[in-house]
Amino acid sequence: MTPPRRPRLWRRSVLAVLAAALPAVIAATVTPPAGASVPPPPSGWSLVWSDDFDGAAGQSPAAANWIIDTGHGYPGGPGNWGTGEIQNYTADPGNVSLDGGGNLRITPVRTASGEWTSSRIETRRTDFKPADGRVLRIEGRIQMPDVTGAQALGYWPAFWALGSPYRGNYQNWPAIGEFDIMENVNGINSVWGVLHCGTNPGGACNETSGIGASRACPGTSCQAGMHTYRFEWDRSVSPAQLRWYVDGQQFHSVSQSQLDAGTWANMTGHGGYFLLLNVAMGGAFPNGVAGHGTPTADTVSGRPMVVDYVAVWQSGDSGTPPTGDTVDARSTIQAESRQAQSGTQLEATTDAGGGQDVGHIGDGDWLRYDNVDFGGAPATQFQARVASGAAAGVSGLVQARLDSPTGQVLGSFAIAGTGGWQSWRTVPANITGVTGAHTVYITFSSGQPADFVNLNWFTFAG
Repeated sequence: MTPPRRPRLWRRSVLAVLAAALPAVIAATVTPPAGASVPPPPSGWSLVWSDDFDGAAGQSPAAANWIIDTGHGYPGGPGNWGTGEIQNYTADPGNVSLDGGGNLRITPVRTASGEWTSSRIETRRTDFKPADGRVLRIEGRIQMPDVTGAQALGYWPAFWALGSPYRGNYQNWPAIGEFDIMENVNGINSVWGVLHCGTNPGGACNETSGIGASRACPGTSCQAGMHTYRFEWDRSVSPAQLRWYVDGQQFHSVSQSQLDAGTWANMTGHGGYFLLLNVAMGGAFPNGVAGHGTPTADTVSGRPMVVDYVAVWQSGDSGTPPTGDTVDARSTIQAESRQAQSGTQLEATTDAGGGQDVGHIGDGDWLRYDNVDFGGAPATQFQARVASGAAAGVSGLVQARLDSPTGQVLGSFAIAGTGGWQSWRTVPANITGVTGAHTVYITFSSGQPADFVNLNWFTFAG
């Protein structure tokens, strides 16, 4: 879904056969089942983030979770979103809203003047990425727009992810990476999974086509019912793997070994990905498949993509710590010894003992420490060595959690400016009593987007 792209010629011969087999008229529209709750985490996994789109009919998707894109492109970005799609994206409830039954509907509409409108939303979070040795699973339960044949020409629904450095830049695609978890065009009963990376044109990912595969939806067609589309990024194996599934059936994979080291690093070495849902109209992909411009006079208006839920899980956060040496919870645990992180950076510290601290910490950032052993006597206090050069009015919370970056907060304390980013103080907080060995997450929460704290070390007591 990202700029810039030419028609995807590698798909056309297969798609021509598929399109010829499609009925010329659409089936009757079937109301999808009421939205279900996000499934519980599979055994050995933890929930990182989700939205099940509960709410009153006509409401916009939760502003805390989603940004609604509008217009014909990002400010300063390529026109027509870089793909040639023709619709004007809006925040109008007629284009994007909850249906009151636990679903989100994104609906393309042709106005009386002949203009097409639709919607595109993206997560506020940009840090979806597996920790070292873990697997990240991104999943959505979705019904594609229920339209086929000539009346579907130009419909282009998608569920996908973009590398976080794209936000605000808009000129670094495809190097920052794109995972197309579900794409479809022209009402064909098929799901495409595609990786975009490297340079354009050509490069390691054969741009602008990408490295892709497709298959028909199991059972009911993609248009006639809900199906579960899943993408996995597996860092528990070497070389790392990317995998695509529909209804639990794998249909595509890419190995790290297929790409050169620089391409893989550019795609995976940044802070993570944000997720997108949209229905485009027209553009390089549907036009290339149809062999002519789309949409046409036969294309019908008002057929929504219906989204039951979107969820992100990570493996290995079920309360059983990874194998390896344990760390005494009552020792001084240096912040830079983290096994994984999101959004932070290391820097030299002038605090006693020297070395490094973890800095550039803001809302939503986290640090992970494996095999922290609290022993048999409950620890009841959390202490951390922190500093802040944040401006007046900027503050946040430093939180200790077990086994998941979104798990229950054991204890926390507030921190504001301490007089400088190297003006250190030790701050205590009471916590729920903890015993045994756990993965510990130190998470950071703030009502402002600015960085608000540095962390040098922490410990547990009691």
